[in-house]
Amino acid sequence: MRRWNGWGDDATSMDLSEAASVMLNARLGPGRPGRDATRNDLLAQVPASRLPPHPLIQTDAANRFAMAMGESFADWIRKRFGALPPVPDGVAFPESSEQVRELIDLANANNWIVIPFAGGTSVAGHLDCPRSERPILSINLSRLCRLLHLDKPSQLATFGAGTPGPLVEAQLRAHGYTLGHFPQSFEYSTVGGWVVTRSSGQQSLRYGRIEQLFAGGKMESPVGTLIIPTVPAASAGPDLRELVLGSEGRFGILTEATLRVSPLPEHESFHALFFPDWDSAASAVRELVQRKPPLSLLRLSNAQETETNLTLAGHARLIGWLQRYLSWRGCGKGQCLLMLGVTADNRTARHALREARRLLALHGAVYIGTAMGAKWAANRFKGPYLRNTLWDLGYSADTIETAVDWPQVKPLMLAMEQAARDVFAPCGERVHAFTHLSHLYPQGSSIYSQFVWATAAGGFAPNFERWQRLKAAVAAAIAAHGGTVSHQHGVGRDHAAHLADEKGALGMATLAELCRHFDPKKIMNPGKLLQDGGPWAS
Repeated sequence: MRRWNGWGDDATSMDLSEAASVMLNARLGPGRPGRDATRNDLLAQVPASRLPPHPLIQTDAANRFAMAMGESFADWIRKRFGALPPVPDGVAFPESSEQVRELIDLANANNWIVIPFAGGTSVAGHLDCPRSERPILSINLSRLCRLLHLDKPSQLATFGAGTPGPLVEAQLRAHGYTLGHFPQSFEYSTVGGWVVTRSSGQQSLRYGRIEQLFAGGKMESPVGTLIIPTVPAASAGPDLRELVLGSEGRFGILTEATLRVSPLPEHESFHALFFPDWDSAASAVRELVQRKPPLSLLRLSNAQETETNLTLAGHARLIGWLQRYLSWRGCGKGQCLLMLGVTADNRTARHALREARRLLALHGAVYIGTAMGAKWAANRFKGPYLRNTLWDLGYSADTIETAVDWPQVKPLMLAMEQAARDVFAPCGERVHAFTHLSHLYPQGSSIYSQFVWATAAGGFAPNFERWQRLKAAVAAAIAAHGGTVSHQHGVGRDHAAHLADEKGALGMATLAELCRHFDPKKIMNPGKLLQDGGPWAS
């Protein structure tokens, strides 16, 4: 069963080794475990619904509470400390695009706020309800979850927008195809969520980000239905797909998505290599990706993340042997781990791996083989479960990600980690910060930083305030180095305050005008992309 106040299935957990616990205590001091609120504590706070009875809408407290939050840190500590935010007044579970159309028309006629919901995995505040005198309707798309059509000659597959990752792959695999979109939230995130937040999967180097995979679809908006047909390419004016990609429910609800799929690969393997330091590793992967080899994954951890991951892995004796070998090969303190994925037909895979190893070796890479890569692949979606374990030990954790051109990758990575340390220092607290490059491009790279700190005493308020200062400081560092507010998580409410730094005044005014065009009564997911009460909200 899925956890109500943490990540994932309650039958799955990530246990920390003794060495990992020792590392946390040494770097951060003892954790501060507290008493968690119960689900009944929060359900008792759910107010009466303001919606009239309707056959498609459920108004019980349990369903309304379940749709009120996602997986952002703010959502997390609200659940854990029992600080209930506003909840929707009702939840609808439509089973077709026609029922979504009916619900949006009903909400528009009655001036209700509408918040789309599917997998509930947002870590950027896409799902929270505003404080409003207007009733709030959550439209849950989880029943739009099947393969609607597969065009094999064109390699196009149309799915209901509420289809989660495992069901996408299972339905395609039965026909010999894959989408190849594997974000870390793959177990629960959905087709529609990927499109409207511009998601990126772990093997985007081969399959592309969701904007390369999204070919067309259907969006129901307050002013009508937008249907985007599929064509291989067009010069017929601006691409209307861009109105849906990254729209985050502000213009309407995506109900169907047609995606570009690929035949199942003949070969797939993941390989581990170590570099002696960050500079040699970054130079190597930049040169490699700029040659555009047929690889599926390049994932480079900095020294702090490499050390952390090796400690979390346990198996102290095996790691000890590995470190002695790496030290003999010139990779000692400061070593950086690269995971490399090869996904192709057998002949191409052999050639790609051989050429990648040859080039990387020129920069000092030490090839370890596939054992660590296979372990990474087996646990690739379990990373978020670590947050549950850390919380139980009295530690908090969050991630912040961006992307920037190559000259700024190292300076921004260092600035993000330092900004976090600077936030916690005045409180007499330490933070453990570590980073990897998860999506590489010829022009630059994503930067994915993780932060762990001891949970503050005092409940929701001090922890929320500390987290807000962390987000603001790291966002300021990102803006100062020319990075994007988000590479793969979207904007939501958490990043909306910083979007103008990236889009500029004219860009923000354009987004605001699009909102007014599709949603004249401002019923669709307010506060996301454009802040409530901000200069672009009206």
